[in-house]
Amino acid sequence: MTDKPKRSFFAGDGVAAPLQHTIFRRIWLASLLSNLGLLIQAVGAAWAMTQMTSSADKVALVQTALMLPVMLIAMPAGAVADMFDRRIVALVSLAIALVGATTLTTLTFLGLVTPQILLALCFVVGSGMALFGPAWQSSVSEQVPSETLPAAVALNGISYNIARSFGPAIGGIVVATAGAVAAFAANAVLYLPLLIVLFLWRRVSEPAKLPRERLNRAIVSGVRYIGNSPPIKIVLARTLVTGLIGGSVSALMPLVARDLLHGGAQTYGIMLGAFGMGAVIGALNIGALRKQMSGEAAIRACALAMGGAIGVVALSHEPVITAAALVVAGSAWMLAVALFNIGVQLSAPRWVAGRSLAAFQASIAGGIAIGSWGWGHLTDAAGVEAALLVSGALMLASLLLGIWLTMPPVGRRDEDAETLADPEVRIALTGRSGPLIVEIEYRVAQDDARAFHQVMQDVQLSRQRNGAYGWSVARDIADPELWTERYHCPTWLDYLRQRNRSTQSERALHQTAITFHMGPDPIRIRRMLERPFGSVRKDDPPVNDVLPVVASAAGSST
Repeated sequence: MTDKPKRSFFAGDGVAAPLQHTIFRRIWLASLLSNLGLLIQAVGAAWAMTQMTSSADKVALVQTALMLPVMLIAMPAGAVADMFDRRIVALVSLAIALVGATTLTTLTFLGLVTPQILLALCFVVGSGMALFGPAWQSSVSEQVPSETLPAAVALNGISYNIARSFGPAIGGIVVATAGAVAAFAANAVLYLPLLIVLFLWRRVSEPAKLPRERLNRAIVSGVRYIGNSPPIKIVLARTLVTGLIGGSVSALMPLVARDLLHGGAQTYGIMLGAFGMGAVIGALNIGALRKQMSGEAAIRACALAMGGAIGVVALSHEPVITAAALVVAGSAWMLAVALFNIGVQLSAPRWVAGRSLAAFQASIAGGIAIGSWGWGHLTDAAGVEAALLVSGALMLASLLLGIWLTMPPVGRRDEDAETLADPEVRIALTGRSGPLIVEIEYRVAQDDARAFHQVMQDVQLSRQRNGAYGWSVARDIADPELWTERYHCPTWLDYLRQRNRSTQSERALHQTAITFHMGPDPIRIRRMLERPFGSVRKDDPPVNDVLPVVASAAGSST
């Protein structure tokens, strides 16, 4: 009887199930130490700023300096994570953060740090972690099977928030006893275990069939995918709003400790620890929450709990009451962020996972960074209590977003479909040949016209997010049963990528469109070069420059 809870905890979809996998377990433990160091440094930096200046907006800018890089370089970082070996990307990004932390330690020890230098070096550390985030998070799916991916996402949140539970308290003690320089040095040292573990990881990656995209094209591909994926856009919008409003808690925490609770560095650390402990509690219950509530209901519950808790923090002058409210706020914050993260991870295929997660990180970090700046200015004008009350009221008002931006249902990750064979080609093409025009002819019964047109609206999004542009569908006015789908791809290589980026559900969607086709002949597919002159050769056969290619319904995914 006593074995059953243990098995359920470590098996199936239990929150600890991913820890059975050696690679994930090692990286997770090392990242826990790294997160601990980062939180210790954050306490040291925030408190050092309060000692150098009394300006609330400069204190809040410490968090902005750490978070702003995530918003600024998230999409390039995600593209790099998708284009290159994610292990190497993670190692390089951690090295950048280590250089920033080491420099900050050295300059602080020499007494050369000013508010501007502190913010600049926090920005360097934040840049390294911004580059690290997409590579690390998108590699989680390579470390655990898909059925344990939600638990792995929750565990990564737990890692940060375990550190947040103890790191600030430790940081407060370190700063109080040895000064900010010791906090900065601890962060630099605690990067080393993660660097070692990633260096020893023998990542196995499948060789790409097609050449890697250029960075600028990869960024465009990621933006295009997200722009044509309604579920991801909704999640990112809700994430941004939550970051803008909820970031007030972390941004103003030093001032809550100093001005509302009249405490010092240790009080600040304890308050952050209470928030982090609540986040751990929330992460441990993410699985149960997903089973009992829909995504929208869960997000609304989190907003309700967090709005009320922020109001209590604003009005309380007792450390115990404030800490209790922060436990509730931390739990609601972690649950909301984890739900957003899972929604993005399970909605994006592997080829664009890094860029989708980068967009998620940009949304949450950008919201926190911009919000922190705004909350700092509001605090200078109206005080800490008023700023937090406004934040709590806005968090409660954010419940109304569900009317227009309802959270999409999320199941398991939509796996990649099988790779298709290259289509038949009878003229000389290079990867840069193009633009390419694809036309697909369907013959659809007039009674099915409306249903077919609705399916084609989803097909449009599928084509466009995978690389097509200029999509249209037309109906022959002389033959109402004849429909023509038409779209462009920039080059032949882009077309090959586009047709093989489809997930299993997208491939099923394309097949659904094909099932509307009637008659003995299969759908007709034409792939044509829009600028064929460079493909004309002296030895070309005496036929049209562009030949139609006819594919069977079973084998065509265009």
